[in-house]
Amino acid sequence: MVSDNIGKFVHSSRYLHIEAFDSLSLTDLELIADAEKLAQVTKGINYNVVRISENKESISFLHYPGFFDQPFPKLNASWRVELHGSERIHNRSYVDSLNPPILHRKELLLPPDHKEISKFQALTSIAETLGLFDDPSRIGFQNQWEKLIAERGYCLIDNEFVPLGNDFSEKDCISESYTSTIGEVQRHLTALVRYGFSAPIQMLARFGFLDGSRSVFDYGCGRGDDLRGLQENDIRALGWDPHFAPENQKKLSNIVNLGFVINVIEDINERIEALQGAYSLAQELLVVSVMLKNQSTHMGKLLNDGILTSRGTFQKYYTSNELKTFIEQHLNEDSIPVAPGVLFVFKNKDAEQRFLVGRSRSRTNLLRAASQIRNTSKPSVVERNAARYAKHQTILDSLWQQWLENGREPDKSEVKNLPPILETFGSLPKTLHFLRSQKDDAILETARKLRQDDLLVYFALGMFEKRKTYHHLEPSLRLDIKALFANYETAQHAAEELLFQIAQPECINAACRDAASKGLGWYIENESLQLHTSLVEQLPPILRIYIGCGAALYGDITSTDLIKIHIRTGKLTLLQFDDFFGKPLPKMMQRVKILFHQQDFQFFEYGEEFKPSYLYLKSRFMNEEMESFSEQLAFDNHLEALNLFDLSNYGPNSEEFEKKLYLARWQVEGMCLIRSRGIPNLDTPCGKYFTYRSLIECGDTQAKTCLPNLPKEADSYTALYELATNILDPVIDYFGMIKLTYGFCSAILAKEIPKRIVPRLDQHAAHEKKRSGKFICERLGAACDFFIEDEDMEEVLFWIAENTSFDRLYFYGKEKPIHISYGPQHKMLVIDMIEIKKNHLIPKIRKRISKSVYQNSITTN
Repeated sequence: MVSDNIGKFVHSSRYLHIEAFDSLSLTDLELIADAEKLAQVTKGINYNVVRISENKESISFLHYPGFFDQPFPKLNASWRVELHGSERIHNRSYVDSLNPPILHRKELLLPPDHKEISKFQALTSIAETLGLFDDPSRIGFQNQWEKLIAERGYCLIDNEFVPLGNDFSEKDCISESYTSTIGEVQRHLTALVRYGFSAPIQMLARFGFLDGSRSVFDYGCGRGDDLRGLQENDIRALGWDPHFAPENQKKLSNIVNLGFVINVIEDINERIEALQGAYSLAQELLVVSVMLKNQSTHMGKLLNDGILTSRGTFQKYYTSNELKTFIEQHLNEDSIPVAPGVLFVFKNKDAEQRFLVGRSRSRTNLLRAASQIRNTSKPSVVERNAARYAKHQTILDSLWQQWLENGREPDKSEVKNLPPILETFGSLPKTLHFLRSQKDDAILETARKLRQDDLLVYFALGMFEKRKTYHHLEPSLRLDIKALFANYETAQHAAEELLFQIAQPECINAACRDAASKGLGWYIENESLQLHTSLVEQLPPILRIYIGCGAALYGDITSTDLIKIHIRTGKLTLLQFDDFFGKPLPKMMQRVKILFHQQDFQFFEYGEEFKPSYLYLKSRFMNEEMESFSEQLAFDNHLEALNLFDLSNYGPNSEEFEKKLYLARWQVEGMCLIRSRGIPNLDTPCGKYFTYRSLIECGDTQAKTCLPNLPKEADSYTALYELATNILDPVIDYFGMIKLTYGFCSAILAKEIPKRIVPRLDQHAAHEKKRSGKFICERLGAACDFFIEDEDMEEVLFWIAENTSFDRLYFYGKEKPIHISYGPQHKMLVIDMIEIKKNHLIPKIRKRISKSVYQNSITTN
């Protein structure tokens, strides 16, 4: 039976299970059939839920394999088909996602007589009782949902909410993938507790060099700010400076920092001496940093090859290529850009290889593979050895983790806890054999492939950067090559083939499309892929090489927020915002354009000269596994649903956005859009044709008494705006200008109106309150009376009923004003006011027969 009421309605879209298709109209079924052909999907095989947008401009096919088996089924794949013009198809797979979307209230998607309805309703009822649906922004994805359940003191087992007892903890109820994700050590996090370190010290921290195992010497330490911070964090740090600490001795150290020194030395020979002197003290690594050229570096008087500033100091502003050439020419060593103006020069070549290989690692993908494949070895074997594994789990888990990270069996020289392993199992091979019997070989194969990809990225970038050939390979790298490629030549050949592919736009485009289908960024066909830089390590190897080539010029791209891969122009763009994760609409502060063909990059700072713009629909560049994704997605969906802005490209400038949002009575608070709490000026536009003054000072009584009649509640102004934009504006667009006869009515004004009025029912009081704090009219919303000259007001009535979602409409006659309200109930009631004797009216509700035809019905009180 066809019905518009069956289904789950979210953001003006209707969701239905395929078993409820009988409730769809022929038009909807034809739309679905057309979309199926475009997406090349089959009902019951590729999808079991369909989403139909309210305007019928898009159809989405959703696949929930566990719809009937899982209490809150996980989304496996989706296809969104844009109809009526573009016919674009957006495909997304969640098979490998560590935090897939989940489905709630699934009983709403089924026909009302389905046998599972009662069971699903009972589950939903318990969830409501526990308050799990109170904050919709926290329930859309698996990790946040499971964490919320645990916060409520429950755990979801099969189809039941089980209270947490002494044998459970919140951690027990959160999925393995989530705990793995939050427990994963991020290389950009350090133990440093003091902020304000200089850029080179921050880079050392980002890459794990400040773990306390290495000594640091600051060559040109200035006033010693970095030194004090390092020492406060228990890092062995000393320094020397020709002006502020000339009496200190220059010491050999693991790491030497030459931070913003050579750029302030006007004599080129002294510069070279400083560089070589600092390098001579470094046992493992020298860090060099300078000021780079930008749009404001021309300020000052020319002196030698630099600038004499207004303060009388010298500054030599380098380009990235100029700095790299200077270092390599005078040290005869390769330098590695790690950030704009910051380069690493390794004296220890094993450490250099470990660093470069580590930068090519894709740890997130390894975590993903391990989380998707559970321990599924032979039950008999697992059962027989379970006790033994449990007894020695600590050392076995550590060895298993190392095996996965290597993508091959660990060598005896690499195993940290070898003595207890030998004591327990007799030998490393026996231990590995036992471990393998307890695990799934598919995980090992996946880890092997991931490690091969990482090494191919490493070798390809080495070719691009034309690194010197190492006299010997770092021991672990040598083992990797032997196990994963057989020999060095094979690895080099495979990397070379991959490197050549980055010059082929069709290969880049295919890889970008594949990445987007896995939730990695916003893809525009044949044009670009944009994503957050933390997602780069999950990209296919060819894209990681493409980006790595840009990083070879710029440095570590994770110091920025977004990266844009230009598919056909050989460019990368890096974007930095004022607070990417902390704000739903961060402002752009810096843009870097990396030009491969010119081997250079350009900086653009935003502020005074270039006005910062907002980043709209930020969730497009994120991923559901990110901490704040669900809140951002809820914000973006809400912003789009307002239908105030064209967000198809870059969106409006910040001034235009803020103005439109203000006029529409919205404001941003935290990660949410809320109705404005401010009181607007009476002459502020209220919709397209009126001001707030128009709706407040339009009645005869107000004109005679000149009472202020001002709303006190901010929500009253919002209600007037909603009335104007949803009812009055559309009426004027169609019929022409209307005449307002009665609008907002305050409690003071109501006392002066001689005719019988009912403020508790008529909605003219909008959201105003009594002294008790209760609303004058509990129906809320707002109302006004109006008529249109030379129009049959009953025709106006029919048009309003056909084209708007009004609340209540009172009809007094074809030549008299109508009373119309717009409120949260959207009752869409038409009431005839029938005069049974002079000045005595009774209401009669018109029952709707079809969309635009009403007839008189029974008299109601």
